[in-house]
Amino acid sequence: MGKVVINKEKCKGCLLCISVCPRGALKTDAKLNKKGVKTVIFDSAKDCAGCAMCAVMCPECCIEVYR
Repeated sequence: MGKVVINKEKCKGCLLCISVCPRGALKTDAKLNKKGVKTVIFDSAKDCAGCAMCAVMCPECCIEVYR
């Protein structure tokens, strides 16, 4: 099982990471970051495979995946 850590202040809310997650472990947060953007959060209730596709896809390099 993987764990995803997201730097919410670097996130620009493009949602590319959500589109590539095969298990749907990422979702949008209701809170805004300092830029006024709805960021992405890790849904720990989902079973993350630790594939790191989200980290590879992120253009801002704000996602770290731990296995």
